Amino acid sequence: MTQKKNESSSTQQNSRRSFVKGSALVAGGVASGLVGGNLSIARAAHTGANETIRVGLIGCGGRGTGAAGQALNTQDKGPVKITAMGDVFGDRLKGSYNSLKNGKNGVHVDVPEDRQFIGFDSYKKVLDQDLEMVILATPPGFRPLHFEAAVKAGKNVFMEKPVATDAPGVRRVLAAGEEAKKKGLAVAVGLQRHHETRYRDTIKALQDGILGDINFMRAYWNGSTPWVKNREKNHTELEYQMRNWYFFNWICGDHIVEQHIHNLDVINWLKDSFPVSAQGLGGRQVRTGPRFGEIYDHHMIEYTYGDGSKMLSSCRHQQGTWRQVNEFCHGSNGDCHIAGGKIMLKGGGTVEFKRPKGEPGGHQNEHHDLFASIRKGEIPNETVYGAKSTMTAIMGRMVTYTGKELSWDQCFNSELKLADVDNMKSFKDEAPIKPDENMEYAISMPGQNNVPVL
Repeated sequence: MTQKKNESSSTQQNSRRSFVKGSALVAGGVASGLVGGNLSIARAAHTGANETIRVGLIGCGGRGTGAAGQALNTQDKGPVKITAMGDVFGDRLKGSYNSLKNGKNGVHVDVPEDRQFIGFDSYKKVLDQDLEMVILATPPGFRPLHFEAAVKAGKNVFMEKPVATDAPGVRRVLAAGEEAKKKGLAVAVGLQRHHETRYRDTIKALQDGILGDINFMRAYWNGSTPWVKNREKNHTELEYQMRNWYFFNWICGDHIVEQHIHNLDVINWLKDSFPVSAQGLGGRQVRTGPRFGEIYDHHMIEYTYGDGSKMLSSCRHQQGTWRQVNEFCHGSNGDCHIAGGKIMLKGGGTVEFKRPKGEPGGHQNEHHDLFASIRKGEIPNETVYGAKSTMTAIMGRMVTYTGKELSWDQCFNSELKLADVDNMKSFKDEAPIKPDENMEYAISMPGQNNVPVL
């Protein structure tokens, strides 16, 4: 069989709109759309083709610096400048500023010292600046607070995934997304696979029925530990946890939330819905020392969707094991390697979708798409699928930590708030969790309810 032609941008837009609409129905009536709102409500947030879009960066770590650089790479769509930066850590801000200023678009980095803000309230100071857009790239435990504040300030938003670490945070993000819609503010979420042509074409073909009924899906993020920060003598407990944030649930969510969300999101996109229940197992076998905080090193989950179809989800951080970061699905008419854009039909025949020559990766594409949309007066809003895919990952953590089968409603309606980040003022504040006398953290034991989970 021959490869299908790339779908038009309008068809892609309609496909994503359909996905968001379906996601909203599952949310219990929380509605959203990719185009909507009233431009006059937040006119200052929208910029013409030849006007400068001034961008503020909140969260100056590696991903924030990368996202800011990718925003600067959209100069062919119209002028862009980074004009304000904020981070709780001064060293991170300085490193990010130097990297951006010395990069290929350094001339477009206009952030004098009086627009470089440090501390827990630095996000407020960035939002007080004259900006059209803000990039939110702190660790995800702070995302609901910062997103809500950005919408209140009338800024267009690009926020990294995941968008929360607990169910109250997800609901807070959904509410802020509705406010953004009312104000006519653009919202993009860093689930970049939605902005890759090969993924779009593959998902479109699958949703159009090329494999018939799809009843089984597989999603993997099996890799290695990304990094670990050591405790320094001058660290308070809160500063240590924030510098080693990947290993604490209140600020990271566990690696199933921080990383595996990408693969879970692809399956949700394919199904145009979200799981109704899940059960699974997980634990710490290899990564067991106190420097690894409280998170697991492996999760294996069976998600069930409303039509009865199943997704097998696996994410693991164990050296020397099978590595795979991918998504697959299986239907009545064949199988598909989704990330590879390869569909294998029963009885022979293969359909393959290629990445167009010269197309940058999804991390860059998502910024090209966002800035082009804003300049055309469009108002993309990716809040719903960003929040609901985040919740899918949180649901996975809940079932592995408890060892129970849980429903979507049980997880989504959970009142467990992992941390009160709104009231954090300094590193001298009390940390959300504390180590014992041996400097070890309590680890969730399935079936024992020894730590709050749900």
